[in-house]
Amino acid sequence: MENKELQNEINKRIVVLGLFITVVILALISRLWELQVKQGEIYKEKAENNKVWPQILKAERGKILTREGIILADNRTSTDVIFVPGDCPKEKLNEVAKTLNIILNINPDWLSQQVEKFRNEPFTQIIIKRDIPRSDWIKLEENIFRLPGIYTITQPQRRYPYGSTAGQIIGYINEISKEELEINNDYYIGDLIGRAGVEKYYENLLRGTPGWMMITKYAAGLPQLRTDKYGNFVLARRDTRGHFLLEEELYKEEPKPGNDVILTLDIALQSFCENLLSTESGAIVVLEAETGAVLAMASSPRYDPNIFVTKGKDLERLETLKSKPNKMANRAISEHYPPGSVLKIFLAATALEKGVITPTTTFYCPGSFKIDGKGREWLCWQKHGHGSVNVVDAIAYSCDVFFYNVGLKLGIDNISEYAKKIGLGCYTGIDLPIEVPGLIPNKEWKSKVNADKPIWEQRWYPGDTVNLSIGQGSCSTTPLQNAVLMATIINGGYRVYPHVNASYTPPISTERIFSEKTLKTVIQGMQLCVEPIGNKPAGTGKQARVEGITVIGKTGTAQVVSLEVQKKYKSVEDMPKELRDHAWFIAGVIDKKPPIAICIIIEHGAHGSSAAAPLAKEIISFFYSRDRQKTQDSLIAKGRNSEEFTQR
Repeated sequence: MENKELQNEINKRIVVLGLFITVVILALISRLWELQVKQGEIYKEKAENNKVWPQILKAERGKILTREGIILADNRTSTDVIFVPGDCPKEKLNEVAKTLNIILNINPDWLSQQVEKFRNEPFTQIIIKRDIPRSDWIKLEENIFRLPGIYTITQPQRRYPYGSTAGQIIGYINEISKEELEINNDYYIGDLIGRAGVEKYYENLLRGTPGWMMITKYAAGLPQLRTDKYGNFVLARRDTRGHFLLEEELYKEEPKPGNDVILTLDIALQSFCENLLSTESGAIVVLEAETGAVLAMASSPRYDPNIFVTKGKDLERLETLKSKPNKMANRAISEHYPPGSVLKIFLAATALEKGVITPTTTFYCPGSFKIDGKGREWLCWQKHGHGSVNVVDAIAYSCDVFFYNVGLKLGIDNISEYAKKIGLGCYTGIDLPIEVPGLIPNKEWKSKVNADKPIWEQRWYPGDTVNLSIGQGSCSTTPLQNAVLMATIINGGYRVYPHVNASYTPPISTERIFSEKTLKTVIQGMQLCVEPIGNKPAGTGKQARVEGITVIGKTGTAQVVSLEVQKKYKSVEDMPKELRDHAWFIAGVIDKKPPIAICIIIEHGAHGSSAAAPLAKEIISFFYSRDRQKTQDSLIAKGRNSEEFTQR
């Protein structure tokens, strides 16, 4: 009886288990039916999407040219050598390694290490060497029969045919960083991005639009990409694990090349100005006075943008850029200096325009000056004084005492107002990155910077105005700002907006800052600075005189250290160069087409009259002569026959 009851219990359990198994099988069948039949199309589409992989096709970067069509930056074909271990029989590997060592100086041990590293992905494309010269490419082709697995890929690479000429204006490019990728969704790993100059400012124009190509992939293997002899992307037959690709291409969108940027630069003048600065640190700016177009913007020391393109070959040269003086800084816009006596032109024009002085107003210069005849003494550079001088003579002979008086009469509020109008101590708006504003100090500025100090240190005093009147104290301007000042004097009193892009449309200045009457007096003083008029001898800028051309100018000497420090030395020659004054000269031509405005600064050049004025003479003589065309033709030939161009 007990056995029968036990048997019944077992049978019940078997039935329950059978029913459970049946329910589970039915559920699985139902799910399979839902996945394969009901939702089959959905999962088929997902599977197809997993099968394809987008390959980004990089766009060719736009060119940078001059208005004459001279190419300053373009793209050349770069040839990279790759090795696919899966295409090379094992018994041939040693021979391939030895041949590559002879042709490309590739270490055989390194090649073996790379093969071992990608042992599980034998069809990976290992980069053997980037950017090989044409001579090496020919040797590879000649020995290709003994180099199974060796292939070449061609791609565009940036080229700067004129090397360091205009390098700080053009700028350079290099690979985008990981941090930048996080905030730039339209860039990809390995993309190049503008870092300085035009390359950076006009990045969006030059870069172009990347394309893409959908290609098949299998398992964990990535498809191989190569290029044909024309540089077009093609697919290899296998992925990195050796699986054959069923489809070579599904669909793609071609990349769109970047736009060209045409510059206002006169490349012959640019090269000439850079050569003038070859042994000095400083800057030269030459503007079209009527438009603000930058004809030349030389900065010294300078750098060659090609270093960043081929930095793997030029690490030693690249390191020198980090040394002092800083070769990366464009001193025309990214450095600011005390303007010294060149600010007197601005002060004279503003005082005449406001009616504070007239062309006949005179002040007596005994060689020194005291406010109301008492207290601190300010010296004139001419220690015996200039005697009684008017504004024309004060400009020509750079009388400090005259401008001490003018500055006090004018007042800091008027000085600040007109500085903003003309663009001194503020951004000029030039279409180049890393411009600094400089500073024309005023009451608000002093109160703000001394906010945590006693109230008497926050106040603006007459002595502050006296210092500012000759471009000293906290005052600082850039060479470009002083060139803009010069252009305003030449073009009839209108502010210009400097630019390097020939297609750029600058704001139109409708306000005339200085009247014709004011400018006539200022120009007379600046002309006397350079050449004698009547029985008056030429002033401090006489070394800028050019026969047959009316040159106007103004010298400037900006103190770097105090007079107390300077008195420790017998002469300028005995003084360490880093303690010597900066040398300025601003100049213009008013009787030639196009009229030009020039600013020159020589760091620690001591005197504007001897260090900077002679350079202005050479620039003006060159610009209006046939030599400029000869130099331009020579530079064009140089660009066509540059080492980079001929080798590749």
